Amino acid sequence: MDIKELSSILQQNGVVGAGGAGFPTYAKLDQRADTIILNCAECEPLLRLHRQLLEKYAFEIMDTFHKVGEAVGAKEVIIGIKKAYKKTIEALEAHIGSFDNMRLGLLDEVYPAGDEVVLIYEVTKKVVRPGGLPIESGVAVFNVETIYNLYRAMNQQTPVVDKLVSVVAEVNHPVTVRVPIGVTVEEVVALAGGAKIPNPVYFMGGPMMGNIVSGQAVITKTSNAILVLPEDHLIIQRKNQKAKINMARAAASCCQCEMCTDLCPRHALGHPINPSMFMRAATCKDVQNPNIFINTFFCSSCGLCEMYSCMQGLSPRSLMAEYKMGLRAAGVPVPKDIVPEPVKPSREMRKIPMERLMSRLGLTKYNVDAPLQDDVVAMKRVKIMLRQHIGAPAQLAVKAGDTVTRGQVIANPANGLSVAIHASIDGKVIEANENYVMIDNN
Repeated sequence: MDIKELSSILQQNGVVGAGGAGFPTYAKLDQRADTIILNCAECEPLLRLHRQLLEKYAFEIMDTFHKVGEAVGAKEVIIGIKKAYKKTIEALEAHIGSFDNMRLGLLDEVYPAGDEVVLIYEVTKKVVRPGGLPIESGVAVFNVETIYNLYRAMNQQTPVVDKLVSVVAEVNHPVTVRVPIGVTVEEVVALAGGAKIPNPVYFMGGPMMGNIVSGQAVITKTSNAILVLPEDHLIIQRKNQKAKINMARAAASCCQCEMCTDLCPRHALGHPINPSMFMRAATCKDVQNPNIFINTFFCSSCGLCEMYSCMQGLSPRSLMAEYKMGLRAAGVPVPKDIVPEPVKPSREMRKIPMERLMSRLGLTKYNVDAPLQDDVVAMKRVKIMLRQHIGAPAQLAVKAGDTVTRGQVIANPANGLSVAIHASIDGKVIEANENYVMIDNN
């Protein structure tokens, strides 16, 4: 299969990165990629669905990924996976001899092993330039569920209409479930037996980089996990802090120990991001070196500096995010042609063990099995957002009153970077606008 045909399948079936920002996968197909990497690092604590999915469908995913490699002409096909995922590794090793140029890239159980830039260095020793794209280094990285979605599109003619979501923490029965895109967070939590605590707070995504959401928020193509947490949990308290208060606390308390910089994964790879210098300049309103502020563009927002490194409980990541938003709003461009410094010799000794991170965050007791239930759960109503990926939102193709079937296109790819959106259940369109389509099958 050539790139053009594969690209069309990906775009028309709505396949995007099944996590993060949802980059349209067809745009990653590039003949400059001499190496492609399948990311099975489960970057954040408590997330399980990628290793579960890869264990269950090892051959299907490996075969599909191999075909992606053939389409782009990749010389090397790597599956990046943590050594701790022993059952998944066994499933992969049973088939890996069937595929040329494919190997396992074994990773330590550290955070953030699944960060794209970190993963690429770990399995290839290539350093992606600050602010650059992996393809500039001849690499393309794909999510496990993304490749499984491509397998379904190619072999089952099934577009992206449902999503695997792990539901963990303060629930009666932690589980990973497959639900139609567009169902609410509360409906998904109910599939895990509901919350065990009064007044639960719902946290969408991993504990380091996720966000607090309402129970009426809906599942999209990039939803990976729902954490159900008590109101007084450390993660919830940190997310609810205000930037103005964070800055005042930093001005009063930052002792310039530089621990945030010493443990910064991107800094260790030679990127010009220095959280401690930023904290000093921001709190002192020192603008003599504007690059300290401009270099916040290179922060990956992994959260280690404020959730693990800082002994004062300060918030470098959140404050740098505020500055990044301000720079973008002011039209300041991301610097180009930045040459990274050599990788720090101390890097190997400064990796953060996942076990220690979970303990620091108060998550260890939630690190329990969340069995995969792969049969899609039937739902009566969905609200499907038309902006579920980076780029232009899909263009509405239905109207209120239309009857649709599961898998039917309800929004076509827009001009530019965009993919199709499909109905996730059979039913009647009860509302359709430029933001979402609501379908009911009562």
